[in-house]
Amino acid sequence: MIPSKKELQDQADFELIRQAYRFRNRKKGARQIKMTLERRFETNMNLKKIRRLMKKYGLFCPIRKANPYKRMMKALQTDSVFENKLDRNFYPQIPGKVFATDITYLFYPGGKAYLSSIMDLATKEVVSHKISKTLEVPFVLNSVHILADKYTEESLKGSYIHSDQGGHYTSKQFQELVKEYQLGQSMSRRGNCWDNAPKESFFGHMKDELNLHLCKNFQDLENEIEDYMDYYNNDRFQWRLSKMTPREYRDYLLNGLIPSNIIQINTKDDRLYRRSSSLEKL
Repeated sequence: MIPSKKELQDQADFELIRQAYRFRNRKKGARQIKMTLERRFETNMNLKKIRRLMKKYGLFCPIRKANPYKRMMKALQTDSVFENKLDRNFYPQIPGKVFATDITYLFYPGGKAYLSSIMDLATKEVVSHKISKTLEVPFVLNSVHILADKYTEESLKGSYIHSDQGGHYTSKQFQELVKEYQLGQSMSRRGNCWDNAPKESFFGHMKDELNLHLCKNFQDLENEIEDYMDYYNNDRFQWRLSKMTPREYRDYLLNGLIPSNIIQINTKDDRLYRRSSSLEKL
């Protein structure tokens, strides 16, 4: 039977969708596919059409799973707990002033490892990460050193880092190091994962998109994490960042630069237009 004109068009459009889905070997949902088509393939395709064709041809986006790490590492109640300065203000307007950190597990064929990462909440850029074979405190301290190396001492003054009340963040070593870099501390309420939602969301998407099954040893895992962080910061577009990558959004907040190949600004999300007078303080 000869395919209809509509069927032939669907097949051609789905081939583009599949190319975007496979871009940089990272699985994607419909929104990620749409943004990748626009920004990397210079093709504008309706979101409903993308979802229809994915369903028609059996292309499924990853389904995120619950994070068992929170059951593994219960928050420790200590006297060294800080108030929740963040108060769920997940979109501050000045880069380099509010950071969020957390730890997650990574299971791969070669074993199990842990990842500590720090995110700039203004841009959603991962500015520091460190993996370890154990949950000992030093690898979390190293992630703070990496963060501090990327900023001047003056620029970190008045900034703070938000975390849960886990033992790493209530430890004397961590708190002394944060103070040494003149950073403040903020903590989620005990047992409340919603107070650090951007990090929870990041880890969920990351695990969907990592190729952990290809990591035969710890070195493979390190290489995969490095490649993913580069992809996330430079090539993974975010709907809530008006279809920009974290680093593009940082350039926008600091310099007002909008990439020339953005087809349409996401006007329903007014964060792009909230570059208030606070930016003039930079």
